[in-house]
Amino acid sequence: MHALRPRIVGQTIERARVAGPSLVRTFDPPVRDIQDRKITAVTRLGKRIVWRLDNDYFVVIHLMIAGRFRWRPAGAALPGRLGQAAFDFPAATLLLTEAGSKKRASLHVVRGEAGLAELDPGGLDVLTATPEAFATVVASENHTLKRMLTDPRLLDGIGNAYSDEILHAARLSPMQLTSRLRLEELSRLHESAVRVLTTWRDRLIAETGDAFPEKVTAFRDGMAVHGRYGKPCPVCGTPVQRIRYATNEANYCPTCQTGGKLLADRALSRLLKEDWPRSLEELEQYRKERRR
Repeated sequence: MHALRPRIVGQTIERARVAGPSLVRTFDPPVRDIQDRKITAVTRLGKRIVWRLDNDYFVVIHLMIAGRFRWRPAGAALPGRLGQAAFDFPAATLLLTEAGSKKRASLHVVRGEAGLAELDPGGLDVLTATPEAFATVVASENHTLKRMLTDPRLLDGIGNAYSDEILHAARLSPMQLTSRLRLEELSRLHESAVRVLTTWRDRLIAETGDAFPEKVTAFRDGMAVHGRYGKPCPVCGTPVQRIRYATNEANYCPTCQTGGKLLADRALSRLLKEDWPRSLEELEQYRKERRR
């Protein structure tokens, strides 16, 4: 949003070109109704980006994992199979691209605050929440910390990468249940969430400057554990471990977060059963035996 605001706020959408058949999730109002309307503000609704247009119209875009914005010269063509949509402004074109075979990015066009509210998952904004409000949300449902941090109904827009970083900073296991958090751990989790999110927000803004970001990725140099499987933890040097589930994964440091215990990967632990290694030492022994 830092890069979008100065470029599109105050600008009129001259034309909206949609190529991705699954991108648009609403039909009333139709996408063509946003043409010839001025964007008056760019805000956020959870992980969704919201363009407020005149006449009480809203464009709500969720980039998901692989969606990206590209700022290009006016009238730029959509880039083949990656191109999902193009928004033509008087002096430039904003492209929406999405890599991969599974197209999950979405675009909603709604009218009025009530229509916008229907798309709000309701999560708490960690950066503005009081410790008391944060504690109330954590206690509202019993989940693992990883799931709680990434649930948009509970917390607003954290996502997979920063949840890993927050839990590492808080020295907490991703699989620890919220119902078992001690007060000191809860306070540490809230403080770490604010610090990690603020630090990375400010860092990314500083790195981009006035340019439009071209290489947007969830894996960044300087992260402690996310995307660093097998690499040394920057705090203790222990190799970072991961567990995979569904289409996601959690990265963690056994020494800093789980007291040296390896968390059971669902697929591997079902396969190995009682042979699943419980510590780094057992894991290394298991790997040595497989190499023989």
